[in-house]
Amino acid sequence: MPTRRPPFEPPGPDAAVFVISVAAELSGLHPQTLRTYERLGLVSPGRTVGGGRRYSHRDIERLREISELTSAGIGIEGVRRILDLEHRAAALAQRNEELVRELEALREALREALRRAAGTGPAGLPNKLPVLRAPDPGQSVVVWRRGRH
Repeated sequence: MPTRRPPFEPPGPDAAVFVISVAAELSGLHPQTLRTYERLGLVSPGRTVGGGRRYSHRDIERLREISELTSAGIGIEGVRRILDLEHRAAALAQRNEELVRELEALREALREALRRAAGTGPAGLPNKLPVLRAPDPGQSVVVWRRGRH
């Protein structure tokens, strides 16, 4: 009976799979340019046990972006700054999404607490939670949140 192989799954965008010659061809840059960009810290390819460079799909996209920016007349330090700002903007957008999800979860928990305070709890049992009232316009509400573990 033949051995069944698991289904093939293509590598993810961060899998370092392309040798420098392939990365150069895919990015439209000379291999020496890729080495220079690595030396400048603009890209950080993975390394094999023997020390050979391996570029990921994400590295290729970054190299293409660097190429577009330099072709537009932007110097390497300008490119570095642009890439840094793009990275920061993406991180802030991700954090904002996390905070929006957390806020929605807190709002839903508050709605549920208010529903329970107004009547009965689950399965029609009397609610033993303290009554929650909306604050007066001159009052403030403070919500404490535990830090990340």
